[in-house]
This record gives sequence, C-alpha cells and structure tokens, in this order.
Amino acid sequence: MGKKKDEEDSDNKFGEPAQFDPNFRGLIQKRGCTDIICCVLFFAVILGYIVVGILAWLYGDPRHILYPKNSTGSFCGSGENKDRPNLLYFDLLKCATAFNVMANVLNGIQCPTKQVHISCCTDFPVAVLLAYMKSVCIYGSVGVHVFSILRGLLIAMLVSLLFLLLLRFIAPVMVWLLIIGVLGAGAYGIYHCYWEYDKHKKNSATITDLGFTTNFNSYLQVQETWLAFLIILSIVEAILLLMLIFLRNRIRIAIALIQESSKAVGHIMSALLFPLITFALLLVCVAYWGTTALYSSLMAVPTFLRFNSSDYPECPSASCIFIKYNNEGLFQRNLFNLQIYNAVAFLWCVNFVIALGQCTLAGAFASYYWAFNKPADIPYFPVCGAFIRSLRYHVGSLAFGALILTLVQIIRIILEYIDSKLNSAENGLARCIMCCLKCCFWCLEKFVKFINRNAYIMVAIYGKNFCVSAKNAFSLLMRNVLRVVVLDKVTDLLLFFGKLLVVGGVGVLSFFFFSGRIRIDQSTFHSENLNYYWMPIITVVFGSYLIAHGFFSVYNMCVDTLFLCFLEDLERNDGSEQKPYFMSKNLMNILNKSNKTPKTGSKKK
Repeated sequence: MGKKKDEEDSDNKFGEPAQFDPNFRGLIQKRGCTDIICCVLFFAVILGYIVVGILAWLYGDPRHILYPKNSTGSFCGSGENKDRPNLLYFDLLKCATAFNVMANVLNGIQCPTKQVHISCCTDFPVAVLLAYMKSVCIYGSVGVHVFSILRGLLIAMLVSLLFLLLLRFIAPVMVWLLIIGVLGAGAYGIYHCYWEYDKHKKNSATITDLGFTTNFNSYLQVQETWLAFLIILSIVEAILLLMLIFLRNRIRIAIALIQESSKAVGHIMSALLFPLITFALLLVCVAYWGTTALYSSLMAVPTFLRFNSSDYPECPSASCIFIKYNNEGLFQRNLFNLQIYNAVAFLWCVNFVIALGQCTLAGAFASYYWAFNKPADIPYFPVCGAFIRSLRYHVGSLAFGALILTLVQIIRIILEYIDSKLNSAENGLARCIMCCLKCCFWCLEKFVKFINRNAYIMVAIYGKNFCVSAKNAFSLLMRNVLRVVVLDKVTDLLLFFGKLLVVGGVGVLSFFFFSGRIRIDQSTFHSENLNYYWMPIITVVFGSYLIAHGFFSVYNMCVDTLFLCFLEDLERNDGSEQKPYFMSKNLMNILNKSNKTPKTGSKKK
C-alpha cells in the first residue's frame, strides 16, 4: 500500500497520467499550425538574413583577400594591373621594424616600405620548387589512394548498418556482457588496490607527511592512497550491484525497447538516409554564414593620406600613402551589428535544422509504434509524411525550441568572451564566479536540448504547441524517472560500444592496409607509394566516426521516440478489448501484461 501511495503522490506531483481516448490511434492526422507568432518571427529573421547577405554580396569586395595590394591600395592582377599579378616589397626589413611603431598611430596601415606591382618573379625558386615536388610526388597513385579511402568509409557504413540491424538479436547478450564487464573491471580494481595496499605496508609515510605536491607518483607510494581508492571502488561496486539487483526488470525493458528500435529501423530503412538531408542543410547554413561574414567584413574602400612635395622639400618624392579602409559609410558604421545579426541568425537556423530532423524522425518512428498490426498498418513513406507534416504545421514550434536553445548558446558565447578577457586578471574571485557561470549555463544547455528533443517527439505525435508538448513530455518522463535513467544509460553504453567497434575496427583495418601489412590484390598500391600513410588513416577514422554518429543518432532518436510512446501506451491502455496495448509481445511478457483479444483487426481510422 505504501508503494502504491508513493506512486500516486508522484503522479499528482508531475501531472495526471494520460487517460484513454477512444479516438486516439497514434499520430494525430487532423492538426493545425502551432506557435504561429514564433513562425512569423522566424520567417522575418530569415528574410532579414537574406537582405543582409544580399547587401554583403553587393557592397563587399572579395578582392581584399584574393589579391595583394600595392602602396596606394590598388589590387594586383585586377583591372588596370591585370598583367601584373605579383607584389614586390622594396625593403622587407621595414615591415618588421617600423610596423609595430606606426600601427599604434595609424590603424590598419600596411607595411611602410614601397610596394609595387610586377609581372613576374625570378624563375629560379619556382623551378627548384617544381623539381622538388616532382621528386617527392607520385601522381599515378593518387586516384588509387582516394578510392582506397572511400572503400574504408563504405566498410564503416556497412558495419554500422549491420550492427543496428543485428541488435534485435544480440542486444540482450551485448548489454549483459557490457554490464558484467563493468562489474568485472570494478572487481579487478578492488583486487589491485588491495594488492597495492598490502605491498606498501612497510612504508610508514602518510599523505599528511607528503603535503601538497605536483608529483602524483609520490602519493602512489603511500598506503593511505590505496586504502582510499579501495574504499571508493568498493562503494561504487556495491552501488552497481544493488542497482543491478533492484533494477533488473527495468534493464530488461530497456533491452526490449532497444530490440524493438532495431525492428523499427529495419522497417523504415529510409530513416537512415535522412541525416544526409540534415547534413546538407547544415552545410548550406554554414556556407551562407561564412560567405556573409566574409563579404560584410569587406565593405570598405581605401583611404589615403596625400602629401604636397613642395611642403616637404627634404622629401621630394612624397605623394600619397595608403592609411586604412574607411568606416564612415552607413554599412561600415553598422558592420559590428551586421556581424552580430549574422551570428544569431546562423545559430537559430542551425538549431532549427537539427530540430526539423528530430521531429521528422520522431514522426516516422511513432507511426511504427502506433501501428496496431506491424508492419501491415505502417503508413507508406513514413519519413516523407513526417517531414511534410513538420514543415506544414510545426515550423513555429520547432523555431520556438531552437530560439530558446540559441539564447542559451549566445549567453555561453558571451561568457567565453568575458572569460578570455579575464585570463590575464589576477582576481581569483572573478575567475571562480566566471567558471561557475560557465558550468551552470553548460548544464542549462544540456537540459534545454533534452527538453527540446522530447518536446519535438510529442509535437510529432499530438500536433500541439511547443510549451504544451514540453510540459507533457517532462511530466511523463518524471512519472517514470527510474525507467528514463536506466534506458538512457543502457542505450548510451550500447551505442558507445557500437561506435568504438565501428571506428576502432575500421581504423585498425585501414592501418594494416595503408601501411602495407595486408594486400588485397596485386593491383593495389604498396606502402612505399605513400609519403605519409597516417593521413589517409586519420581521414578514414574521422569519416568512419561521422558515418557511425549519423547512423546511431537515428537509432538513438528511435529509442527515445518508442520509449515515450511505450509510456503513453501504459498509461492510456490496459490490454482490454476496448483499450488494447500497442506494444510488442516481448514488452508485454516482461511486464506480465497481455491483450485480451489478439491483434487481428486493424486499428486504423
């Protein structure tokens, strides 16, 4: 009775459980636009972002970074100097000596020596350089090298896909092996600490005798250090064992949800390709931001200081000198504001693209869970349908969540900037406060990402606005907090092992291949053809990590979506003929639940 009363108090604290709705059959089809005000604001910001980009494109001059400039600020290799692409410095020593002094007086001044356009340089260094390049480069094997990098990435993709699809069969074994491995590592740590403790019995020194020292090895020679390690590891091991005993049923539920997620991915294979769309949109955002930032920083024209030679008889050759680029125009005066707008709009767009991907995948996998007869009731093209619903109805909700996250990230950027200015300060209190603020806002960003992720799942299922969805998702999770913690840790452990398997395996294979220790056939290149074989290995490892992260992020989103649907299913239904469960038979067996009527009729509307 006491346990039941505690559960009821917990339910009341975090809201009432979801009630049965005879009209609810999974994804709500009749829905309207949500968070319209934020949607309008987002489109207004995008429109302003486009205007800023156009202005930067029209008034920015990329020649400032593409071409060198002479003493008068004209460009080499452009316009009237098209046939003179090179720049000659009369006295390079002046650049090193006079610049530091004059830069304090004249903002942005170039090297004070005379600089003129020339058509060509001496041919000797170029000839030597080309001869050297020909001596160290092997041009014929470049295509083979690129093809062999590509083969490594293809292997990483296949291994990631195979790992996810096999989880429905090997997930129980892998999870329990990983748990036993963690407990075994803890047990070995306890044994080793005791062995070291017994080994240093003759050493009478204590930690107090050593005091504070930067030599960590000296602490390892003290018996008290190993005693402390022994106590800490024993406590942690005992806690893990107790958690394993009392949470074993929840671990079984987590394993069953992981297996069900693998089935869902198998039925909706197109979801594995959706990260490519997200990645392409992120590339567009980054490219637009970089281009706008570059062109807007080049909205300037050169300013010269002119001399009259009659006024300076001691310097008859004086005429004019390039000083800086002006900041007196409308755009030049507001350049800082334009860059701030560019950065804020960029962060908002990036967070929106990520939110769109999460909401799309959530809608696709929710359609799998709420299909009463799987796979017959799964709708056609679930990913495309979820993507269209997200764009048609929920741009405002996605933009709302992205805006909250963007504001937190802006505060973190400001704190980082302030912290960089305080690095030289000797005020320990100010640096301590800054460190605490950075830690707090880092935690806040993680919490906002967690709330947003689950809110997007509820938006995809019920079609409600962001605030209501976030509240319902948070209340649902808090009513099942132990299940949340267990599932999160089990999933993290499993996916970490999967990434380690894919990246480590492909990395080791590429090392043996590019180092020449294994050869597939006689036509492949030899290790002697590579000047530095670590470069393709690093490329393959980095690409393998990106591929594995893309695949596993889809899988992680699937687990989170099915978990929320599972909790909703438990609260809404009881297995009766009127309220049958939508969960799999495996989950029902673990919970000792069942449907009174078999799943024969379709529950589609």
